[in-house]
Amino acid sequence: MTSRRIAARLNTALLAFLLAAAGAVPAMDAPQAKYPDYPSETPASFKPATASFDYVERDVMIPMRDGVKLNTVILIPKGAKHAGIVLTRTPYDAHQLTHNFMSGHLEPLLQGYDNAADVIAEDGYIRVIQDIRGKYGSEGDYVMNRPVHGPLNPTPVDDATDTYDTIDWLVKHIPESNGRVATIGISYDGFEPLMSLVHPHPALKAAVPMNPMVDGWMGDDWFHHGAFREQNMSYIYEQEASRDNKYKWWTDYHDEYDLFMHYGSAGALGEAYGMQQLGFWNKILAHPAYDAFWQQQAVDKVLAAQPLTVPVMLVHSLWDQEDIYGALAVYRAIKPKDTSGDMVKLVIGPWHHGQEIEEGSSLGAIRFGSDTAKYFREHILRPFLAQYLKDGAPKANLAPVTAFQTGTDRWQRLDRWPLACASGCPDKDRALYLEPGMRLGFDAPAGGSAYDEYVSDPAHPVPFRARPIQPIGYDNGLTWSEWLVDDQREASGRTDVLTYETAPLDKPLAITGVPVVHLVASTSGTDSDWVVKLIDVYPDQVAEQPDMGGYQLAVAMDIFRGRYRNGWDKPEPLASNQPLAYRFDLPATNHVFLPGHRIMVQVQSSWFPLYDRNPQTFVPSIFEARPSDYVKAEQRIYHSPGEASYIALPVAAN
Repeated sequence: MTSRRIAARLNTALLAFLLAAAGAVPAMDAPQAKYPDYPSETPASFKPATASFDYVERDVMIPMRDGVKLNTVILIPKGAKHAGIVLTRTPYDAHQLTHNFMSGHLEPLLQGYDNAADVIAEDGYIRVIQDIRGKYGSEGDYVMNRPVHGPLNPTPVDDATDTYDTIDWLVKHIPESNGRVATIGISYDGFEPLMSLVHPHPALKAAVPMNPMVDGWMGDDWFHHGAFREQNMSYIYEQEASRDNKYKWWTDYHDEYDLFMHYGSAGALGEAYGMQQLGFWNKILAHPAYDAFWQQQAVDKVLAAQPLTVPVMLVHSLWDQEDIYGALAVYRAIKPKDTSGDMVKLVIGPWHHGQEIEEGSSLGAIRFGSDTAKYFREHILRPFLAQYLKDGAPKANLAPVTAFQTGTDRWQRLDRWPLACASGCPDKDRALYLEPGMRLGFDAPAGGSAYDEYVSDPAHPVPFRARPIQPIGYDNGLTWSEWLVDDQREASGRTDVLTYETAPLDKPLAITGVPVVHLVASTSGTDSDWVVKLIDVYPDQVAEQPDMGGYQLAVAMDIFRGRYRNGWDKPEPLASNQPLAYRFDLPATNHVFLPGHRIMVQVQSSWFPLYDRNPQTFVPSIFEARPSDYVKAEQRIYHSPGEASYIALPVAAN
């Protein structure tokens, strides 16, 4: 040690001694002095001055039949008498959703979240938003889309009983109400109005499920026709890891394509993120096929076994990027029970998931010529709620089905859905055939090459949109809500995507319903995914909107996991290099291909990272696929006279 360092240490020790002696700092061994507390500037209990507000808030814990209490925010317009109640049950924090933007007026207070805040506030309804069991301020245990009491749920409580108990409490403890309740919600919040229909409370007068979660395996959040939607892993992580969603999904990658490629399989990614601690994730891993676990909790099947006693308005979005299956599945399940013809209303709009409560004049680059969402709220939802919640309100003048037709951009009043082929016309009577030379036509192929082929390489999967792939989200400029209307030209230029196209149309072609894929295909592997897209190709020049020149707008597209060719609950390896027939539905559409436009069909074998990669080697569970299982495969799409591939279009009169 140098003399300079020794001197420095001595000087430091001397200074500390002098300061202690002077009382500047307490000596090390001296007892600490006891100082008085500085008075707090925060009151022990603060009461906001709300005399000028046009509503009264009551925060209550409503008891359920098993003693669990659910956190509930009640917003009552001042001076309300005989007012109807609009109830939403949510896993997304009732307090935050009603206090994200503070105001002394009810409508702006609810804006930014609420399901049709303008209608609810302007029409004087009592607004109730409740945390579901196990989330945020509510007691109890959380289960994702808790199944109804039965084989999957041995407890005596579920979302149906919680809704019943909540309604029972509300009508007994809100003297400003008229005892009439409607349930309403979007997505998970839309699942809840469906649950209210199971053994409903007598005070429940209407339900409005919008874009509801219905069947997580067949076509909503978790799988589509057996292919796992791995980008939704972030939702499972945040929703299940804590009561208040405090644990946030994280990534070291700007491009989600790179994130999911790095970990290989969804199972490996889940393990790396500690998701084996999450109950719902373990259920997904244990049930990759459509077994009893999924079938028994599919809400359309649950409601098909229930009597229909409550009027329902189902709201569906044509470009719902999250739950495009559910609303129409429920409609098919319960409409046959509507013997009066007036209990079930269906609304189909040109929206993304939940856009019906936002601005609706456009979606991505597509324009509709008017605010379609505002039209829905003003002219469809408002009179429907009034009919069932307001004293003396007239019957709403609503058609059984109100659908927006894209292409012509007009609302239609329809007697039924689907409008086309109501009597079950054969698929081949409306077949759009894949033909030699990468053409599409309505005549069955009569000769030419037997097939087209491409190589599907899991090391280079086809991205589902242009890279860099954004995460799922609605904030900070994210465009997740628009991916279903992305221009498909990026895919049509790849060698591992087959693209078939008609000549320009000389007259309009209207389709109303579900396009059905009939694919004859072979693979050199023992498993394969098939992605099929039905696309409207705009003319090369569009005078009124030049950026739409040549735009490839997906009208309907989806994925099918080949191992389920012979049954959703029966995964089987595919016979290599043999033409096999595949049949599956695309999402419903209500669209007119206009003169001068072309119809296009694209076929590919990956849609990444929205869906996990198929290794193209059959393994018992793709969640457990090893890197060596992922192999290139030669894919062939057939269009010979005896092995024709086509899409059965739901053609309707325009």
